[in-house]
Amino acid sequence: MTLPAGIDPSVPPSGTGCVECDAVEGWWVHLRRCAQCGHIGCCDSSPAKHATAHAKSSGHPVVRSFEPGEAWFWNYGSSEMYESGPDLAPPLSHPLDQPAPGPAGRVPANWAQTLG
Repeated sequence: MTLPAGIDPSVPPSGTGCVECDAVEGWWVHLRRCAQCGHIGCCDSSPAKHATAHAKSSGHPVVRSFEPGEAWFWNYGSSEMYESGPDLAPPLSHPLDQPAPGPAGRVPANWAQTLG
Protein backbone atom coordinates (compact mmCIF):
# COMPACT_ATOMS: atom_id res chain seq x y z
CA MET A 1 0.00 0.00 0.00
CA THR A 2 1.23 3.48 -0.84
CA LEU A 3 0.65 6.35 1.53
CA PRO A 4 -1.18 9.31 0.00
CA ALA A 5 0.45 12.58 -1.06
CA GLY A 6 0.61 15.44 1.40
CA ILE A 7 2.96 13.91 3.94
CA ASP A 8 5.85 16.19 4.86
CA PRO A 9 8.62 14.23 6.61
CA SER A 10 10.60 17.41 7.35
CA VAL A 11 8.02 19.04 9.65
CA PRO A 12 8.64 18.49 13.38
CA PRO A 13 5.76 17.78 15.79
CA SER A 14 3.96 20.76 17.30
CA GLY A 15 4.92 19.74 20.85
CA THR A 16 4.80 16.86 23.29
CA GLY A 17 1.05 16.84 23.94
CA CYS A 18 -2.30 17.60 22.35
CA VAL A 19 -2.23 21.27 21.33
CA GLU A 20 -5.90 21.90 22.14
CA CYS A 21 -5.98 19.88 25.38
CA ASP A 22 -2.87 21.68 26.63
CA ALA A 23 -4.54 25.03 25.94
CA VAL A 24 -7.42 24.22 28.32
CA GLU A 25 -5.62 21.96 30.85
CA GLY A 26 -7.35 18.91 29.36
CA TRP A 27 -6.09 15.34 29.12
CA TRP A 28 -5.83 12.55 26.57
CA VAL A 29 -5.59 8.78 26.26
CA HIS A 30 -3.14 8.60 23.32
CA LEU A 31 -1.59 11.05 20.90
CA ARG A 32 -1.58 11.28 17.10
CA ARG A 33 0.69 13.38 14.87
CA CYS A 34 -0.46 14.95 11.61
CA ALA A 35 1.92 13.65 8.95
CA GLN A 36 1.56 16.85 6.94
CA CYS A 37 1.88 19.73 9.42
CA GLY A 38 3.05 18.06 12.66
CA HIS A 39 -0.04 18.97 14.72
CA ILE A 40 -0.29 16.79 17.81
CA GLY A 41 -3.86 15.88 18.74
CA CYS A 42 -5.55 13.38 21.02
CA CYS A 43 -6.95 10.09 19.71
CA ASP A 44 -10.57 9.06 19.28
CA SER A 45 -10.48 7.25 22.64
CA SER A 46 -9.78 10.61 24.29
CA PRO A 47 -12.66 12.82 25.45
CA ALA A 48 -12.06 15.59 22.88
CA LYS A 49 -10.87 13.66 19.76
CA HIS A 50 -8.72 16.57 18.57
CA ALA A 51 -6.70 14.56 16.00
CA THR A 52 -9.87 13.71 14.07
CA ALA A 53 -11.09 17.30 14.35
CA HIS A 54 -7.77 18.55 12.97
CA ALA A 55 -7.92 16.12 10.03
CA LYS A 56 -11.45 17.29 9.17
CA SER A 57 -10.79 21.02 9.54
CA SER A 58 -7.36 21.07 7.86
CA GLY A 59 -7.87 18.51 5.10
CA HIS A 60 -4.75 16.66 6.34
CA PRO A 61 -6.01 13.05 6.44
CA VAL A 62 -2.91 11.11 7.53
CA VAL A 63 -1.69 10.76 11.12
CA ARG A 64 1.07 8.75 12.71
CA SER A 65 0.94 7.40 16.23
CA PHE A 66 2.84 9.65 18.62
CA GLU A 67 3.18 6.87 21.19
CA PRO A 68 6.59 5.37 22.04
CA GLY A 69 7.34 2.23 20.04
CA GLU A 70 4.49 2.73 17.55
CA ALA A 71 5.18 3.58 13.90
CA TRP A 72 1.78 3.04 12.25
CA PHE A 73 -0.10 5.58 10.15
CA TRP A 74 -3.87 6.06 9.73
CA ASN A 75 -5.65 7.71 6.83
CA TYR A 76 -8.91 9.32 8.00
CA GLY A 77 -9.98 9.87 4.37
CA SER A 78 -9.84 6.23 3.34
CA SER A 79 -9.99 4.53 6.78
CA GLU A 80 -6.77 2.68 5.93
CA MET A 81 -4.04 1.71 8.38
CA TYR A 82 -0.41 1.45 7.35
CA GLU A 83 2.02 -0.52 9.50
CA SER A 84 4.83 1.86 8.55
CA GLY A 85 5.61 4.83 6.37
CA PRO A 86 8.23 7.48 5.77
CA ASP A 87 10.51 8.55 8.58
CA LEU A 88 9.24 11.79 10.05
CA ALA A 89 11.27 14.53 11.73
CA PRO A 90 12.05 13.77 15.37
CA PRO A 91 10.88 13.36 17.99
CA LEU A 92 8.77 10.38 16.94
CA SER A 93 6.80 10.14 20.19
CA HIS A 94 5.94 12.01 23.31
CA PRO A 95 8.61 11.82 26.06
CA LEU A 96 9.00 8.37 27.58
CA ASP A 97 8.32 9.75 31.06
CA GLN A 98 4.95 11.19 29.97
CA PRO A 99 2.27 8.65 30.92
CA ALA A 100 -0.64 7.49 28.80
CA PRO A 101 -3.22 8.59 29.55
CA GLY A 102 -1.61 11.91 30.20
CA PRO A 103 -0.28 14.28 31.01
CA ALA A 104 0.57 13.52 34.63
CA GLY A 105 -1.49 15.54 37.07
CA ARG A 106 -4.40 16.25 34.71
CA VAL A 107 -5.93 12.79 34.23
CA PRO A 108 -8.94 12.21 36.51
CA ALA A 109 -8.71 9.21 38.84
CA ASN A 110 -11.85 7.75 37.24
CA TRP A 111 -10.68 8.43 33.67
CA ALA A 112 -11.71 5.02 32.29
CA GLN A 113 -15.29 5.45 33.55
CA THR A 114 -15.53 8.95 32.03
CA LEU A 115 -14.98 7.60 28.52
CA GLY A 116 -18.19 5.57 28.49
